[in-house]
Amino acid sequence: MLKISEMYDLTHSLAGDYLSGYEYPWEALGGIKQLITELGEKLDKSLYTEVSPHVWVHNTAKVMPTAYLGAPCIIGAETEVRHCAFIRSAALVGNNCVVGNSVELKNVIIFDNVQVPHYNYVGDSIIGYRSHMGAGSITSNVKSDKTLVIVKGEGEPIETGLKKFGAMLADFVEVGCNSVLNPGTVIGRNTNIYPLSRVRGVVPANSIYKGPDDIVEKL
Repeated sequence: MLKISEMYDLTHSLAGDYLSGYEYPWEALGGIKQLITELGEKLDKSLYTEVSPHVWVHNTAKVMPTAYLGAPCIIGAETEVRHCAFIRSAALVGNNCVVGNSVELKNVIIFDNVQVPHYNYVGDSIIGYRSHMGAGSITSNVKSDKTLVIVKGEGEPIETGLKKFGAMLADFVEVGCNSVLNPGTVIGRNTNIYPLSRVRGVVPANSIYKGPDDIVEKL
Protein backbone atom coordinates (compact mmCIF):
# COMPACT_ATOMS: atom_id res chain seq x y z
CA MET A 1 0.00 0.00 0.00
CA LEU A 2 3.02 2.31 -0.15
CA LYS A 3 2.98 2.71 -3.91
CA ILE A 4 1.37 5.63 -5.70
CA SER A 5 -0.83 3.26 -7.69
CA GLU A 6 -2.23 1.84 -4.44
CA MET A 7 -2.77 5.17 -2.68
CA TYR A 8 -4.08 7.71 -5.17
CA ASP A 9 -6.63 8.19 -7.92
CA LEU A 10 -4.42 10.24 -10.20
CA THR A 11 -7.37 11.62 -12.18
CA HIS A 12 -8.03 14.00 -9.28
CA SER A 13 -4.89 16.13 -9.58
CA LEU A 14 -3.09 18.16 -12.21
CA ALA A 15 -0.03 16.28 -10.98
CA GLY A 16 -1.43 12.92 -12.10
CA ASP A 17 0.88 12.41 -15.07
CA TYR A 18 3.87 13.58 -13.04
CA LEU A 19 3.16 11.23 -10.14
CA SER A 20 2.61 8.28 -12.45
CA GLY A 21 6.31 8.41 -13.27
CA TYR A 22 7.27 7.39 -9.73
CA GLU A 23 6.77 4.25 -7.67
CA TYR A 24 6.59 5.80 -4.20
CA PRO A 25 4.99 9.22 -3.55
CA TRP A 26 7.87 10.71 -1.57
CA GLU A 27 10.09 10.31 -4.64
CA ALA A 28 8.07 13.12 -6.23
CA LEU A 29 8.73 15.73 -3.52
CA GLY A 30 11.92 17.11 -5.04
CA GLY A 31 10.30 18.13 -8.32
CA ILE A 32 7.11 19.82 -7.11
CA LYS A 33 8.39 23.36 -7.56
CA GLN A 34 9.44 22.78 -11.15
CA LEU A 35 6.23 20.86 -11.86
CA ILE A 36 4.04 23.77 -10.76
CA THR A 37 5.98 26.24 -12.86
CA GLU A 38 5.67 24.04 -15.94
CA LEU A 39 1.97 23.33 -15.37
CA GLY A 40 1.22 26.99 -14.76
CA GLU A 41 2.63 28.07 -18.09
CA LYS A 42 0.27 25.65 -19.86
CA LEU A 43 -2.93 26.54 -18.01
CA ASP A 44 -5.91 27.88 -19.95
CA LYS A 45 -5.63 31.66 -19.58
CA SER A 46 -9.38 32.01 -19.93
CA LEU A 47 -9.81 29.96 -16.73
CA TYR A 48 -6.76 30.93 -14.65
CA THR A 49 -5.34 34.33 -13.79
CA GLU A 50 -1.66 34.79 -13.02
CA VAL A 51 -2.18 37.13 -10.08
CA SER A 52 1.57 37.55 -9.57
CA PRO A 53 4.61 35.93 -11.20
CA HIS A 54 4.17 32.12 -11.13
CA VAL A 55 1.01 32.30 -9.01
CA TRP A 56 -2.05 31.05 -10.87
CA VAL A 57 -5.57 31.18 -9.41
CA HIS A 58 -8.66 29.73 -11.06
CA ASN A 59 -11.30 32.34 -11.77
CA THR A 60 -13.86 30.51 -9.62
CA ALA A 61 -11.56 30.23 -6.58
CA LYS A 62 -12.09 32.47 -3.57
CA VAL A 63 -8.91 33.91 -2.05
CA MET A 64 -9.32 36.17 0.97
CA PRO A 65 -7.37 39.44 0.84
CA THR A 66 -5.29 38.55 3.90
CA ALA A 67 -4.05 35.25 2.42
CA TYR A 68 -0.47 35.05 1.16
CA LEU A 69 0.23 33.15 -2.05
CA GLY A 70 3.94 32.48 -2.53
CA ALA A 71 5.38 31.46 -5.88
CA PRO A 72 5.06 29.06 -7.44
CA CYS A 73 1.55 27.87 -6.69
CA ILE A 74 -1.68 26.90 -8.42
CA ILE A 75 -5.10 27.27 -6.82
CA GLY A 76 -7.81 25.14 -8.44
CA ALA A 77 -11.45 25.71 -9.34
CA GLU A 78 -13.96 26.43 -6.56
CA THR A 79 -11.21 26.27 -3.94
CA GLU A 80 -11.42 28.58 -0.93
CA VAL A 81 -8.28 30.09 0.59
CA ARG A 82 -9.34 31.69 3.85
CA HIS A 83 -8.07 34.57 5.96
CA CYS A 84 -4.39 34.56 6.91
CA ALA A 85 -3.57 31.36 5.05
CA PHE A 86 0.16 31.24 4.30
CA ILE A 87 1.04 29.39 1.12
CA ARG A 88 4.78 29.73 1.46
CA SER A 89 5.77 28.25 -1.90
CA ALA A 90 5.50 25.22 -4.18
CA ALA A 91 1.87 24.34 -3.48
CA LEU A 92 -0.35 22.66 -6.05
CA VAL A 93 -3.88 22.91 -4.65
CA GLY A 94 -6.66 21.07 -6.47
CA ASN A 95 -10.31 21.80 -7.14
CA ASN A 96 -12.99 22.22 -4.45
CA CYS A 97 -10.44 22.41 -1.64
CA VAL A 98 -10.40 24.42 1.58
CA VAL A 99 -7.17 26.01 2.81
CA GLY A 100 -8.25 27.51 6.08
CA ASN A 101 -7.37 30.31 8.42
CA SER A 102 -3.73 30.36 9.56
CA VAL A 103 -2.91 27.24 7.52
CA GLU A 104 0.63 27.01 6.13
CA LEU A 105 1.50 25.01 3.01
CA LYS A 106 4.98 24.36 1.66
CA ASN A 107 6.13 21.97 -1.08
CA VAL A 108 2.88 20.03 -1.29
CA ILE A 109 0.49 18.40 -3.71
CA ILE A 110 -3.10 18.73 -2.52
CA PHE A 111 -5.54 16.60 -4.51
CA ASP A 112 -9.12 17.67 -5.32
CA ASN A 113 -11.72 17.97 -2.55
CA VAL A 114 -9.16 18.10 0.26
CA GLN A 115 -9.78 20.15 3.40
CA VAL A 116 -7.03 21.58 5.58
CA PRO A 117 -9.35 24.09 7.21
CA HIS A 118 -8.01 25.22 10.60
CA TYR A 119 -4.50 25.90 11.92
CA ASN A 120 -2.77 23.14 9.96
CA TYR A 121 0.84 22.92 8.81
CA VAL A 122 1.41 20.74 5.75
CA GLY A 123 4.97 20.61 4.46
CA ASP A 124 6.80 18.28 2.07
CA SER A 125 3.68 16.15 1.86
CA ILE A 126 1.03 14.80 -0.51
CA ILE A 127 -2.64 14.78 0.52
CA GLY A 128 -4.94 12.48 -1.47
CA TYR A 129 -8.44 12.94 -2.86
CA ARG A 130 -11.17 13.79 -0.33
CA SER A 131 -8.84 13.63 2.63
CA HIS A 132 -9.33 15.92 5.61
CA MET A 133 -7.03 17.16 8.35
CA GLY A 134 -8.83 18.16 11.52
CA ALA A 135 -8.20 21.43 13.32
CA GLY A 136 -4.64 21.77 14.61
CA SER A 137 -3.32 18.59 12.98
CA ILE A 138 0.08 18.98 11.35
CA THR A 139 2.77 17.20 9.39
CA SER A 140 6.17 17.29 11.04
CA ASN A 141 8.63 17.26 8.16
CA VAL A 142 12.10 17.22 9.80
CA LYS A 143 13.37 14.78 12.43
CA SER A 144 14.59 16.32 15.67
CA ASP A 145 18.08 14.90 15.13
CA LYS A 146 18.07 16.14 11.48
CA THR A 147 18.92 12.67 10.12
CA LEU A 148 17.42 11.34 6.88
CA VAL A 149 13.86 10.05 7.01
CA ILE A 150 13.21 6.31 6.88
CA VAL A 151 9.76 4.84 6.16
CA LYS A 152 9.09 2.07 8.66
CA GLY A 153 6.31 -0.43 8.05
CA GLU A 154 5.81 -4.16 8.44
CA GLY A 155 8.56 -4.99 5.93
CA GLU A 156 12.12 -3.78 5.65
CA PRO A 157 12.59 -0.05 6.40
CA ILE A 158 12.86 2.09 3.28
CA GLU A 159 15.59 4.71 3.20
CA THR A 160 14.23 7.79 1.41
CA GLY A 161 17.41 9.88 1.29
CA LEU A 162 15.29 12.87 2.29
CA LYS A 163 15.90 15.23 5.18
CA LYS A 164 12.50 16.87 4.70
CA PHE A 165 9.55 14.51 4.37
CA GLY A 166 6.24 15.11 6.11
CA ALA A 167 3.41 12.67 5.44
CA MET A 168 1.82 10.84 2.54
CA LEU A 169 -1.95 10.65 2.98
CA ALA A 170 -3.80 8.43 0.52
CA ASP A 171 -7.34 9.12 -0.70
CA PHE A 172 -10.20 9.33 1.84
CA VAL A 173 -8.03 9.77 4.94
CA GLU A 174 -9.47 11.48 8.01
CA VAL A 175 -6.99 12.93 10.51
CA GLY A 176 -8.38 13.87 13.92
CA CYS A 177 -7.87 17.24 15.57
CA ASN A 178 -4.49 18.14 17.07
CA SER A 179 -2.73 15.06 15.72
CA VAL A 180 0.95 15.10 14.74
CA LEU A 181 2.07 13.10 11.72
CA ASN A 182 5.78 12.50 12.28
CA PRO A 183 8.34 12.55 9.46
CA GLY A 184 7.94 9.61 7.11
CA THR A 185 4.32 8.83 8.00
CA VAL A 186 2.35 7.02 5.30
CA ILE A 187 -1.40 6.54 5.74
CA GLY A 188 -3.35 4.15 3.52
CA ARG A 189 -6.65 4.75 1.78
CA ASN A 190 -9.89 5.12 3.72
CA THR A 191 -8.20 5.29 7.13
CA ASN A 192 -9.16 7.32 10.20
CA ILE A 193 -6.72 8.75 12.74
CA TYR A 194 -8.06 9.44 16.22
CA PRO A 195 -7.73 13.01 17.60
CA LEU A 196 -4.58 13.80 19.61
CA SER A 197 -2.65 11.00 17.94
CA ARG A 198 1.12 10.86 17.47
CA VAL A 199 1.51 8.91 14.26
CA ARG A 200 4.74 7.37 13.00
CA GLY A 201 5.47 4.91 10.22
CA VAL A 202 2.92 3.17 8.02
CA VAL A 203 -0.79 2.98 8.90
CA PRO A 204 -2.62 0.36 6.80
CA ALA A 205 -5.50 1.13 4.47
CA ASN A 206 -9.08 0.67 5.72
CA SER A 207 -8.14 0.99 9.37
CA ILE A 208 -8.74 3.09 12.46
CA TYR A 209 -5.67 4.37 14.28
CA LYS A 210 -6.36 4.75 18.01
CA GLY A 211 -2.71 4.54 19.07
CA PRO A 212 0.57 2.91 17.98
CA ASP A 213 -0.47 -0.39 19.56
CA ASP A 214 -4.17 -0.08 18.82
CA ILE A 215 -4.86 -0.08 15.10
CA VAL A 216 -8.05 -1.89 14.08
CA GLU A 217 -9.47 -2.84 10.72
CA LYS A 218 -12.60 -1.03 9.58
CA LEU A 219 -15.60 -3.33 9.41
